[in-house]
Amino acid sequence: MISIQRLFGKEDRFFELLIASAEEARQSIVGLTHVLRHEKAPSLGEFAAVRKKDKAIKQEISDLLVKTFVTALEREDIEALSSALYKIPKTIEKFVERYLISQERVSAVDFHTHAAMLDEATGLVVEMIHALRKGMDIVKMKELNDRMQTIEGDADKLMLECLKDLYSGKYDPLSVVIISALYDLLEKVFDRCRDVGNVAKEIAYKNS
Repeated sequence: MISIQRLFGKEDRFFELLIASAEEARQSIVGLTHVLRHEKAPSLGEFAAVRKKDKAIKQEISDLLVKTFVTALEREDIEALSSALYKIPKTIEKFVERYLISQERVSAVDFHTHAAMLDEATGLVVEMIHALRKGMDIVKMKELNDRMQTIEGDADKLMLECLKDLYSGKYDPLSVVIISALYDLLEKVFDRCRDVGNVAKEIAYKNS
């Protein structure tokens, strides 16, 4: 098992930035879970601010890749992980945009199970990035990624159940269109988390 900290030092800037990006993704999903539980009125500005902050982190990583002669990981792997992380708050912002313009029609929709699963998924995202920095432990990384895959699979099943209820005929056609679009965006958020897990696992396997 290779210790990246031992080879490149504790203060490797790329890992600092990747962890910061994962934390922004986490912050974005925490905000989303409050919205899904109808605990607070959504503010698009808050989610846009998180997305912009993460975009700045992504840009710093990109700039640093050009300036740095030796990197802890292969350049394409760093960029792939950075891009996968950024897509989480970006997709969440899109969800909140749609939610805001249809809030009256979706205020009674029960998103609590989605919120709980997203909370677990984003926790795994942060844990996997921290695990990469500590060292390429492929057993640990596989365990974390397997949990992520399970969550994503369970989310797919939940979406099918939700759509089955939505298409049952008890909702008006406009509500069906609006709510199904929100379900689609939530599914993409789960997919984004899964994508981070897949990239992180591949990096660990490649460098073990």
